[in-house]
Amino acid sequence: MGHCTPSAATETAPPVMPPPAAAFSGPEHAADEVYGAHSMAEAREVLRREHGDLPAYKVFFDRIETRVRDGRDSYLVEGQAWYGGDIDKVWLKAELEGEWGEGVEGAEVQGLWSHAIDPWFDLQAGVRYDVRRRPDRGHLVLGIQGLAPYWWEVDGAVFLSNKGEITARAEAEYDLRITQKLILQPRVEIDLSLQGIPKLQIGAGLTSASIGARLRYQVTPLFSPYVGVEYERAFGDTRRFLREDGDDPGGFNLLAGVRIWF
Repeated sequence: MGHCTPSAATETAPPVMPPPAAAFSGPEHAADEVYGAHSMAEAREVLRREHGDLPAYKVFFDRIETRVRDGRDSYLVEGQAWYGGDIDKVWLKAELEGEWGEGVEGAEVQGLWSHAIDPWFDLQAGVRYDVRRRPDRGHLVLGIQGLAPYWWEVDGAVFLSNKGEITARAEAEYDLRITQKLILQPRVEIDLSLQGIPKLQIGAGLTSASIGARLRYQVTPLFSPYVGVEYERAFGDTRRFLREDGDDPGGFNLLAGVRIWF
């Protein structure tokens, strides 16, 4: 019918011109001329505070789980909490693990200051303290946490202990939505050490790694039970230290737990 064929008049686009000079001749905030600069400055400050500068908080337990492996059942609790605004936050991280009936094997607590370096990542610095059956350790912490391309949540940090030991850890996980409520979460974690620390059963280099997946059902955004499987393994001298002490240096874990936040 010819309705989709552009005519000669419409094929020529109108010229693109810069804005006229008069567009920049007025005040920066035109409302100042009506209500007064002082009143409008106060109104703009209220708007800024209410749209992005309000302090907020979150308490989040990513993993509260029991772990089954060759009759040596254990548990793990990992949580985080933060308070602050869009740019700066106070961050608390904690991890607790042990075997059922044997008490707590180890606990780790981090207190961090977190500063946004771009819309996706926070730079974090602070302290970490480990409580364990072997000698306790205090650390300085420098790390980064955020959302990598393809929506991978990543968390990496370097630790300097009060004994001068340097270690590092990196974690990554991804939420693959099968349905609106059923979510598969692959997860990987690696630990490294710059030197051997025999008292802590840690060798130099790559000390341990784990890879697994958790399938959770989101009953509500605040409560999600899950099941999963994970393979973990120690490497190098770390593996040798564990074997000499009668510990298992690696294997598969069957997981069952819950993820909650407030």
